[in-house]
Amino acid sequence: MLDANWPDSWRNAFRIELRAEAIGLAWRGWPVLPGATPEPITAEGDDLTWRRPVPVRDDWRELVGSHAHEVASWFSDRTHSLLVATGTVLDAVEVDQELGKRAARLLRSIGHPAPIVAMPNGRWLFLTLPSEHLPAELAEQISVQWHGKDSYIPLPPSPFQHGVVHWRVKPEVCGWQLPPAAEVQDVLVRALADEHASMLVESAAA
Repeated sequence: MLDANWPDSWRNAFRIELRAEAIGLAWRGWPVLPGATPEPITAEGDDLTWRRPVPVRDDWRELVGSHAHEVASWFSDRTHSLLVATGTVLDAVEVDQELGKRAARLLRSIGHPAPIVAMPNGRWLFLTLPSEHLPAELAEQISVQWHGKDSYIPLPPSPFQHGVVHWRVKPEVCGWQLPPAAEVQDVLVRALADEHASMLVESAAA
């Protein structure tokens, strides 16, 4: 785990911050979940590694909607990450860093910022209100993943194996008002089209 070699003072400060973030989100109605480090995955030619945090409990779906007071009790020494369930209060569209940067610039240009989370594995999460579907242009992309019902995402300051999850755009920037899913999805489709157009230009130039 990331904090295995941290001094005790750092670990304690991290856990205090993690707990405070969890309680703050829960008070705002976000479906917070306690997260843990998953079992290591052993791959040939690779060290022990893991993809991302997972819920502490297998019955995590039953925890959705818990009161902030109960959420506070979950975040103890054994809780290593902060997760939020998707599909009720919010959804998330996960993309690679390049597409994420293009979409973030477009959102800024139209004056409609959305909360954006960056993970140490180079993946970005665009948070929106719940949606019933993902546009075909995005759904057909292997690099795009929709987190809706029965899914969850890590939020800052959750640690990965190499780094910590952080905000690229904090919810405060949007006044804690999540944007409609269609609005963000449309921007992601436009950013994807721009990305493909740039690749075609580069290919033709070569």
